[in-house]
Amino acid sequence: QVQLVESGGGLVQPGGSLRLSCVVSGTRGSPYLIGWYRQTPGSEREMVAYILGGSKTDYGDSVKGRFTISLDNAKNTVFLQMNNLKPEDTAVYYCRYKISSIYGVWGQGTQVTVAS
Repeated sequence: QVQLVESGGGLVQPGGSLRLSCVVSGTRGSPYLIGWYRQTPGSEREMVAYILGGSKTDYGDSVKGRFTISLDNAKNTVFLQMNNLKPEDTAVYYCRYKISSIYGVWGQGTQVTVAS
């Protein structure tokens, strides 16, 4: 059973940085997709960044140039480096692991708050 544990969220001032981590356990082989999504109250969950097939990366338009996703296979961990954070980045951030195009699991989420 795949399990995801996120960490690294918190309160940061505008312009600051945070690095989120997601440790993956219970897997065999490489993921179809691994990435980060975020959600604010009353809104749809939106894609922030993902790695597809172990190499292709993509980012949401609002975070391009500021966020970087990376994968440490030896540690079974995916990271999201977030720089130049803005108040509109405030959300709960979720790790996503897809075994195939159809089946995937979510982490429990970690809160990121950007405020002065």
